[in-house]
Amino acid sequence: MSQKRKVVVTGLGALAPNGNTTSNYWESLIAGKSGIGSIKSFDATNLSVRIAGELKDFDPQSFFDRKEIRKLDPFTIYHLVSSEEAILNSGINLDNENRDRIGVIIGTGIGGIQTLENEHGVYVNRGQRRVSPFFVPRFIPNIASGNLAIKFGLKGPNHTVISACASGTDAIGCAMRTIQYGDADVMITGGSEASVTGLTISGFANIKALSTQNDKPETACRPFDLERDGFVLGEGAAALVLEEEEHALKRNANILAELSGYGATDDAFHITQPSEGGMGAIKAMDAALKDAQLSTNEISYINAHGTSTPFNDKTESAAIASLFGENNTKLRISSTKSMVGHALGASGALEAVACVKSIVENIAPPTINYESPDPECNLNYIPNKAEEFQINAAMSNSFGFGGHNAVIVFKQWDED
Repeated sequence: MSQKRKVVVTGLGALAPNGNTTSNYWESLIAGKSGIGSIKSFDATNLSVRIAGELKDFDPQSFFDRKEIRKLDPFTIYHLVSSEEAILNSGINLDNENRDRIGVIIGTGIGGIQTLENEHGVYVNRGQRRVSPFFVPRFIPNIASGNLAIKFGLKGPNHTVISACASGTDAIGCAMRTIQYGDADVMITGGSEASVTGLTISGFANIKALSTQNDKPETACRPFDLERDGFVLGEGAAALVLEEEEHALKRNANILAELSGYGATDDAFHITQPSEGGMGAIKAMDAALKDAQLSTNEISYINAHGTSTPFNDKTESAAIASLFGENNTKLRISSTKSMVGHALGASGALEAVACVKSIVENIAPPTINYESPDPECNLNYIPNKAEEFQINAAMSNSFGFGGHNAVIVFKQWDED
């Protein structure tokens, strides 16, 4: 069997509730700064949940003219902005590249739901003739990756992964495989979500998945804490530029890390709850480690799925403890969702960016709002303050409704 093509990360982009660029996002994570607050984008007065992780001071008109904005759902706008940052950050000159060998794979859980809600209202109240001709090409989930390809002339493999909250991580894994298999030399990957809407909030609230701490938004998301009462919905996007190692070296790229492992499973158990003991998560983490050719004691940091829901946090903790065994005493774990909320299909991408930065900087962001330890969650969750330590390899976990489990592993890049 021929050796796998090595895949490296050369560019990052992020658009998050606590930072509209990668550097601002990262600085906020390390400072333990929350981006969660009362909902501002629409009137949530009559909702039982009135908090979310919304983007702050983000103006699409800084990036697009009004005519373009009319044709794009916010989730596409977020994807285009974060991806352009990642492309610029990578230093790649597309004019010197074979664009047939550059592709796009992103994840989204819901796609253009703001467009769907708006146009459904128009249809109900004003009839068919008033529905926008842009409705379908704004709403469909694959349109964000399609628009990025059109904007930059990227003619390689292009598709969108939808696996609920595992979407962003699955997309990154699929993009890695695309390069390894030889179908592309460069892939733009990540995830995007713009689902802070009345309908989405109502749906999650009615299955009792969301925190109801409306009077304390910044402390409402408290992963692994005994007092956690649900997740906080977030939004945003993140992008990574992945390259085949030799391609990156030929253009003297600044290589940030190696993407070395990907594992994916399904619980086949329940539509919303994880399987008992986290067996599906254990198998996905184990598969990612095997793919990366790493042992458990070589992982320094795990960016946990860590949603702040009672079931998820204790099940993920049990899964990590089961797989890592005695090594879990030196393993450090955190949930950056404590600061940005749960951005569904974009969450895995935002967390992947955090993992890469943690390897570059040798510092890991904290789990904020961790005040009352839960006896069923008894690992080191980097409580409340970032920690500096040597991070040779980092794992990112994402688990979604439907039983989807996706795990990726990054490690320090070493030129052979």
